[in-house]
Amino acid sequence: MPRFNMSWIYIMVIVGLMAIWFTGGDSATGSISKPASYNQFKVMVANGYASKIVVNTDEKKLKMYVKPQYIRKVFGQGTDRTGKEPYVNVEFGSVDQVEQFINSESVSKKFSGEFSYENKKENELFNIFISSVLPFLLLLGLWFFIMRRMSGGSGGAGGVFNVGKSKAKMYEKGNELNITFKDVAGQEGAKQEVQEIVEFLKNPKKYTDLGGKIPKGALLVGPPGTGKTLLAKAVAGEAGVPFFSMSGSDFVEMFVGVGASRVRDLFRQAKEKSPCIIFIDEIDAVGRARSKNPSMGGNDERENTLNALLTEMDGFGTNSGVIILAATNRADMLDSALLRAGRFDRQINVDLPDLHERKAIFDVHLKPVKIDKNVDVEQLARQTPGFSGADIANVCNEAALIAARHDKKWVEKQDFLDAVDRIIGGLEKKTKVMTAAEKRTIALHEAGHATISWFLEHANPLVKVSIVPRGRALGAAWYMPEERQITTKEEMLDEMCATLGGRAAEELFTGHISTGAMNDLERVTKSAYGMIAYAGMGEKLPNICYYNVENGFQKPYSETTAKVMDDEVVAMIAGQYERAKQLLMEHKEGHNQLADLLIEREVIFAEDVEKIFGKRPWVSRAEEIMEENMRATAIAMAEAAAPKAIAHSPESGNKTEEQHEESDC
Repeated sequence: MPRFNMSWIYIMVIVGLMAIWFTGGDSATGSISKPASYNQFKVMVANGYASKIVVNTDEKKLKMYVKPQYIRKVFGQGTDRTGKEPYVNVEFGSVDQVEQFINSESVSKKFSGEFSYENKKENELFNIFISSVLPFLLLLGLWFFIMRRMSGGSGGAGGVFNVGKSKAKMYEKGNELNITFKDVAGQEGAKQEVQEIVEFLKNPKKYTDLGGKIPKGALLVGPPGTGKTLLAKAVAGEAGVPFFSMSGSDFVEMFVGVGASRVRDLFRQAKEKSPCIIFIDEIDAVGRARSKNPSMGGNDERENTLNALLTEMDGFGTNSGVIILAATNRADMLDSALLRAGRFDRQINVDLPDLHERKAIFDVHLKPVKIDKNVDVEQLARQTPGFSGADIANVCNEAALIAARHDKKWVEKQDFLDAVDRIIGGLEKKTKVMTAAEKRTIALHEAGHATISWFLEHANPLVKVSIVPRGRALGAAWYMPEERQITTKEEMLDEMCATLGGRAAEELFTGHISTGAMNDLERVTKSAYGMIAYAGMGEKLPNICYYNVENGFQKPYSETTAKVMDDEVVAMIAGQYERAKQLLMEHKEGHNQLADLLIEREVIFAEDVEKIFGKRPWVSRAEEIMEENMRATAIAMAEAAAPKAIAHSPESGNKTEEQHEESDC
């Protein structure tokens, strides 16, 4: 149902008044009237049409009410349209003549109705209201209605008269947000950068006495979901000062000059509340680089807004206590004047978290989650490389939903693994119909990846292999990647060889190739061109990089060099493909066993691969940690079971059963 709104009542009243005005209806009966001449009036009375006559001596007018049976003859329509008591308006010259005519008609019994006088000017005030006041009130009401609608229904910021006012939401005290640095896990480097801003806001005299100047602005730069907005809120919560928050798109409006006006109003409010913090989220919406071509709209609204922002940031006092924080994931698109010292003095990189930071982020998001004691947070952190803080929060929430779906009291380790698989690969599609030949091809493909990665030194250690369709993928292999700061050529070649293992297995053991390796080939091609064109790892083009950080990848080379580059990429991929086929032929029996096991179970783990191929020749640091965690879990389970054995031993003494149960817990 639509929500109740007083505007509907206003509209109904106005429509009703207009209906009365235009139809000329009687206010009491709701009936219509019709003008007539005095001679017509005499004929109608003589024919017996009149039921009642009311004479207004002041206005020299009378009303003749028509009998119901004659309404259609007089008005040409029925009572459903005329009302129950329609009347005829008649102007007359002399009251005496009207009285004589009525008396004569009464004597002849042609008129037997009621005859009365009305000396007051009937409906004089109502007529004045209708003709003079009502049109003015209608226009005034319409104007107020339009103004109220354009002001968002409350007359606040954003109305016609307040369109240039700032839309920033102000928190009088930062602690209203209830967010501090404790709520921001990881990002130790970024927190250290902004800690100095917090210290200045708390104790500015400590810095100004030594002649120091607080940075006017700090720009938080990083991929989406890394916690830039959360970090800015934590700064306000720690400093305990007013915090103005708005988005870059809030400055942009369809009216000319509104963006610049809002910028000025925002800084005016901030100066009144100083010391304070202004936070502009997604500043690239208004801070993009200005056009260098005047013919391309160099005087548009967005550029005027940016000019006002540049002026305000460099216009207020050096130590006024107004600090600007901004966040963006597209710093390369910002105007250079905005990034110069004196405006945004610092650029704080908020990167994707590393292993230790992911573990800290898991600890924060797992506080409200009822997790099982066997959940290994460090292993979860290792299995989520490249995840942002938002992704990790999604993993924890998804795991809780999966556990609730299965009516569990605790969120177990498998729930987290399923959540990671769900986020990375998509939803399982066990109902997707595949033929036996397709299923075997997919099993051979995924077994090829697993086999090659098992025997390559620098390949990531295998976790599990699945041929259950997920999203657009028909199968997948999960690995435990090592987080490297630098990557060698040998490591990249091993990863390329493992990626080509699926296509090589299809060709060797089915005799044909399929479209199932399209994603693998795309990754391999990008990696090969990156090695040759970016990293300078080519044999014919060594130590040369054709990548420009500012303008991206360009083509500052001849067609001859491009041909050499293409030849090197083709040779590199072909060499690793032959290497993959050679490894598969050496371990043909084990590969076929692995494929058969996949067809049977659909999902296999590293332990199953170890039973077929034996211990992996090279043990990575990630595998060592996994083994240490498995041993620690086994020891913990043994220790948990130990009190039960002690309780039955003679050394247990006089322990009560209640004490034994507490020990078990």
